[in-house]
Amino acid sequence: MSPAVTAPLSPAPGRAPWLAIVGIGEDGRAGLSPAAIAALDGADVIYGGRRHLALAAPLTAETRAWPSPITDAYPGILARRGRPTCILATGDPFHYGIGAEIARLVPAAEIRAFPQPSAFSLAAARLGWSLPGTACLTLHGRDLFGIVPHLQPGARLLALSWDGATPAALAALLTERGLGPSRLIVLEAMGGPNERAREARADGFDLTEIAALNTLAVEVEAAPGARIVPLSPGLDDAWFENDGQLTKAEIRAVTLAALRPRAGETLWDLGAGAGSVSIEWCLRHPANRAVAVERRPDRAERITRNAKTLGVDARVEVVVDASLAALPALPSPRAVFVGGGVAEPGLLAACRDALPRDGRCVANAVTLEGEAALLAVFSEAGGALRRLSVAHAAPVGGLTGWRPAMPITQWVWTKP
Repeated sequence: MSPAVTAPLSPAPGRAPWLAIVGIGEDGRAGLSPAAIAALDGADVIYGGRRHLALAAPLTAETRAWPSPITDAYPGILARRGRPTCILATGDPFHYGIGAEIARLVPAAEIRAFPQPSAFSLAAARLGWSLPGTACLTLHGRDLFGIVPHLQPGARLLALSWDGATPAALAALLTERGLGPSRLIVLEAMGGPNERAREARADGFDLTEIAALNTLAVEVEAAPGARIVPLSPGLDDAWFENDGQLTKAEIRAVTLAALRPRAGETLWDLGAGAGSVSIEWCLRHPANRAVAVERRPDRAERITRNAKTLGVDARVEVVVDASLAALPALPSPRAVFVGGGVAEPGLLAACRDALPRDGRCVANAVTLEGEAALLAVFSEAGGALRRLSVAHAAPVGGLTGWRPAMPITQWVWTKP
């Protein structure tokens, strides 16, 4: 957001709508309703992309093409409060469009919106797909790896592309992950005279001259051995690049269950190591976020790589610092996991203080010193204390026996 825009306008009782947000399609002005045309013709100033402004021609109002970054235009829009102003957007402005962003600055009662069918609606209509059964995503301005958690066998995806190179890049990603048989349909200029749809398998993708404005449809099909991110917690340890500082799969599954992730919550992952708990927290729901605090820069870089590979790097913030020193600058958590440094004086008390009512804290210890710290906090604050142990079958000479891992002491606490 532009530094000049620090807060939304306060609602003004009785103020009439002055800002129109008009969605426009490839058929231009001809596809607009009479009410949308009246909003355009009644505006003194119209903002939009150059393509939008051309599609809406002829226009009699003053036109202002979006600057870069687009947020530089927001102070000018807000300064026009009370005077007829219009914003042009693609299709449905409230489906990955500018509408929701503007509505954070201008009270909804002062906005009139005139949406057109979104690219998702148009694509579903062309393909005969049910939108409730289709994941609708955007890759515009986002890392391509963000699609990874959605790559489930049999899934149908619709994704807004970043540019004309996005389809080939996605095809390469699918092929690399063992999803080469997946079907890709590239839909361009939907709703206009130049509309077209072309199809290819991911592992044989050869489409060229793709328009920058395109929507991708994907039917995911997995080859044997494909890398599919499972829906359950406790990913195999091999999914995480690590130097041994990793909460192992079985303990991680129990830890995630104890943390009880809920949609839209923020986790502190202190002494994050390889970042596995942060990453799995974010995989539980697309609105979840995590702050991974790790004092060693090499491990912090590893967390970022792991988060990217699993498609959640935009939602995992990595902080390079000692845990206790980092806490004052962190966003408020709903849950805290302490995976390293539990014996640091004052750390567990600070975590408890930072949590809101019903916030959860889980701490794991493998050393006697860490166990003593958990016993002390359990004696003081209550909660649950348990010992977790796992053994794996391993060769013993020519036979097989159990090889136990180091036991974990775990403290689980909910703030009253």
